[in-house]
Amino acid sequence: MSGFGIDFGTANTVVGRPNGGIIYDEPSVMLIRTNEPYRAIRVGKEARELIGRTPSGFTTVRPMRDGVIVDLESARAYIGAIIRKVTDRWQRWLRPRAVIAVPAGATTLERRALLEVAHEAGLRKVAVLPEPVAGALGSGVNPVEPRAHLVVDVGGGTSEITGFCFGGILTHRSCRVAGDELTNALYQHLRAEHQIVVGELTAEDIKMGMNGEAEPSLVVEGRDAATGRARLVTLNTDEIMDALRPTTTEIVHTLTSCLEDLPAQAVGDIMAEGVLAIGGGSQLRGFTMLLEEAFGFPVKQSDRPLACVAEGATAALSQPDVVAAYGY
Repeated sequence: MSGFGIDFGTANTVVGRPNGGIIYDEPSVMLIRTNEPYRAIRVGKEARELIGRTPSGFTTVRPMRDGVIVDLESARAYIGAIIRKVTDRWQRWLRPRAVIAVPAGATTLERRALLEVAHEAGLRKVAVLPEPVAGALGSGVNPVEPRAHLVVDVGGGTSEITGFCFGGILTHRSCRVAGDELTNALYQHLRAEHQIVVGELTAEDIKMGMNGEAEPSLVVEGRDAATGRARLVTLNTDEIMDALRPTTTEIVHTLTSCLEDLPAQAVGDIMAEGVLAIGGGSQLRGFTMLLEEAFGFPVKQSDRPLACVAEGATAALSQPDVVAAYGY
């Protein structure tokens, strides 16, 4: 079975191929010339390294925002560049098929825009699958079995919780408070409490370092807000987590409202199996415990929270029953 499973996330783009595993996993960033905005000069890691340090005449853009397309022309250039990276020249003539994961809360218009751009970028027979379903499939869950599952997905642009069973959605809630807002919360905290201004990449790297194995403290480089001179600040991990807690609490409180729509019969399934947590935000230290306290269900994190969505989309290429049930 040929083709690609793709997760065009706000923060990262991940591409899988049957029998090939994950073949591309890089930031969803594109470098363009300001006078030629719809041609990708660099994408992925090479483009991310230039955030905050681009020379005159260039700029970096994120073609995906909140997990969906921001600008059709930019997205067309970006997706085309990704397809060229993961395919050989002779394969492009064959126009590979694909299953693309999107937020479950994406509108019909947003899904159609993605399908249109994907076709124009060189893909064919494109199916769109909700990210929570793809993530569950990539984590070993069968989304068409007669058993209820609940998935929490905290990505860069959106946080979602989706309950599904036997090929249908039981409940869904989403909010546009996610990884990007956590990064901004750190930036604001450093400026307000330590009078130090850091770059976007620095704040994001600090956040990504706050997993279960985080060091007790770390040194942050930045610019003094008053003098403009370079300065170093040593931060305690607990202080960083305190700065992030209001945002993580907001995410959890928004998502818990989905329990009102969860059928009573489904509660037993979820109590037995637990809530599945996926996405980069789910790796934040203490986040699964916060979810357990709020939901009253056990929470387990996917073994591959960043890659499972693309892995599930790839698996769906050979599972037409999943695409038929949940696909668009």
